[in-house]
Amino acid sequence: MLDRARGALLGLAVGDALGAPAENLKPSEIRARWGRVTGYVAEHPAGTDDTEYAMFSGLLLARHGSALTVAHVEDAWHHWIADRDEGPFRGAGFSERGTLENLRRGLAAPISAQHRHAWSDGLAMRAAPFGVFAAGRPAEAARLVAIDGSVSHEGEGIYGGQAVAAGVAAAMAGAPVGAVVASALAVVPDDSWTARSLRRAVTAAHRGERAVRSAVVVGGYPWTDLAPEAVALAFGAYAAADGDFREAVLTAVNMGRDADTTAAVAGALSGATTGASAIPPAWSEAIGPSRGTCLPSMKGHHVLEVAEALVKAATTTPRATKPEAATDTTDTLTAGRRAAGATGAPGTPAAGSRAAGAARVGDGGPPCSSEAESLGEAPRSAELRDPLPADTNRPAPVTPGLDSTPRTTAPAPEEPTP
Repeated sequence: MLDRARGALLGLAVGDALGAPAENLKPSEIRARWGRVTGYVAEHPAGTDDTEYAMFSGLLLARHGSALTVAHVEDAWHHWIADRDEGPFRGAGFSERGTLENLRRGLAAPISAQHRHAWSDGLAMRAAPFGVFAAGRPAEAARLVAIDGSVSHEGEGIYGGQAVAAGVAAAMAGAPVGAVVASALAVVPDDSWTARSLRRAVTAAHRGERAVRSAVVVGGYPWTDLAPEAVALAFGAYAAADGDFREAVLTAVNMGRDADTTAAVAGALSGATTGASAIPPAWSEAIGPSRGTCLPSMKGHHVLEVAEALVKAATTTPRATKPEAATDTTDTLTAGRRAAGATGAPGTPAAGSRAAGAARVGDGGPPCSSEAESLGEAPRSAELRDPLPADTNRPAPVTPGLDSTPRTTAPAPEEPTP
């Protein structure tokens, strides 16, 4: 189990670093710059906000386990991100910026998720740790990630995170590729955009990456972070590669769009399937402790440290649900649908509102990065360097004037008619 856990989170970080240079590019633009991407193209390969937010959610989950609540998540967003003054949170996605703006205005979950990008893949990118923790229990992974996502996402944004978490949970238990896909589909509504896109991508997978991309990409829409699109591309890449780590990640990278996230998710799925030993050493050795470029509170943490913390938490905390068999596609799909009732409403929203925080979220900047140094042995300690204090009754932060500059982001498009 530990090798698969390491594979899932190290695979996420590797995919993130491989895909970052190709983010927002078309396949033709990727070919014009590098030909077909077959490895790192950046001089100093590094992860982005995908890796740092995954570590953030993983550390929070390792602390609370199956007892995780919306209040825990909201408080962590305040302590670890919104109320800290290190900023400027470079490279954060639109959904993260919208969430932080709402939290700093005093809005509590789930109202904090009511912004223009609640449908984004920002939850999907940090969903893998929930599958690692709930190995073999896709419905439990989906339940927990919905709790985490209630602070930042709604609707299709939640469904995308649930699909990823459930898929990783099934892969962690040794499920074949078909059962991993079935587990993902089992925890989201059949008629959701996410489910339809995922089915189209996997159906097209045997025809290669061009067919997968054509099946799900919303042509002409400028933003690339649509959860139904990104999650489907990642699962399509995973299915096209039949779970092989190298091929899954490179397929995702070369399809472009939100390539850091799609490759990160494909890397998490295939890493959980094959284990860390299947990741090419030249790729894994480039992933070091986080610099905390996007989330300063994550500085010094390593994805392998988080993987080990999650495995430890999973084996020392009581399980909320009975483990599910995840070895046969039909059985997994049936088991997931029986448990689907547990994955709806994420929980009772935290009472009251929060005082506004210290500063407005930064506008853009370079990607978040991890140290490009030899992996060797990740730093280990008996106690994680957790910035969240034990006493959560902290004084309200000072409230400055909020920048009211209007945003120019566009609303999510409606799904095109197939």
